[in-house]
Amino acid sequence: MHSPPTVPSNGNEAAERLASMADVTASDGALRRFLHGLPGVDPVGLEARAAALGTRSIKTTAKAYAIDLAISMIDLTTLEGADTPGKVRALCAKALNPDPTDRGTPRTAAICVYPDMVATAAGALAGSDVKVASVATAFPAGRAALPVKLADTRDAVAAGADEIDMVIDRGAFLAGRYLSVFEEIKAVKDACRREDGSAARLKVIFETGELSTYDNIRRASWLGMLAGADFIKTSTGKVAVNATPANTLLMLEAVRDFRATTGVQVGVKPAGGIRTTKDAMKFLVLVNETVGEEWLTNEWFRFGASSLLNDLLMQRQKLSTGRYSGPDYVTVD
Repeated sequence: MHSPPTVPSNGNEAAERLASMADVTASDGALRRFLHGLPGVDPVGLEARAAALGTRSIKTTAKAYAIDLAISMIDLTTLEGADTPGKVRALCAKALNPDPTDRGTPRTAAICVYPDMVATAAGALAGSDVKVASVATAFPAGRAALPVKLADTRDAVAAGADEIDMVIDRGAFLAGRYLSVFEEIKAVKDACRREDGSAARLKVIFETGELSTYDNIRRASWLGMLAGADFIKTSTGKVAVNATPANTLLMLEAVRDFRATTGVQVGVKPAGGIRTTKDAMKFLVLVNETVGEEWLTNEWFRFGASSLLNDLLMQRQKLSTGRYSGPDYVTVD
């Protein structure tokens, strides 16, 4: 078992500890040695622990709290070629008021859209605490030249994006060109900066279903965090294998160990395939048991989902009224 993370007493200490790792990324060889020197993942042990934690039961008052927490952690998402301004505005209205019959329902954390829809979302959400997240860097494949990816990012930030969800170049990563991936993430991080000196938060998507092994997921997690990711994210939601309890547990262990080493806290976002309240509860247990309460906030944990919200709302109504509402009682996204 790993010991709990030790948090530096101040930001300067965290910065110094992170800077002390600069030699790790000084060359392709140094980065390769570091990443391949990380402890190997025991797949059987990882999957067994994820499965065991998934059997934990959350009931009554704790379940009501967990449902509200999960709602507040959702990045309500539409990433389709047929997206229209009207659809995006409707989704923003749902984020602001998920259940019109109960004004006490929490708002979602963010709306996630393509860059050309950022201005529409920003206008609809103006004055609220719901963030505008935008995918970028030639999402979902990431197959574009770096200048194109940086322009994609800058356009989204200029249009009002609070957060950028970028995809890594999986081809470069799988070919072992780790420094190339590192430098690309850093460049996108720089492109997230606004003229006033503030910056959009950067979520780095690994597409874990394409990384083949748990060892690669651990290496990608550390690579993304070393490059400055504010969040690490499992998936685009566009491939067959997306977020799973096991790959999310592995990424949670990575952010825990990264903070213990550097003092820098990084968020985690599982995305794709999380559709039911039962699914969401399993992931919240993973967070609580692996990294603790400090990550149990939408500042540090998100669900990339859309249909999940409807099920959470129906379960919330069941706890409130004692009976299940049909799917017609929630809006269809």
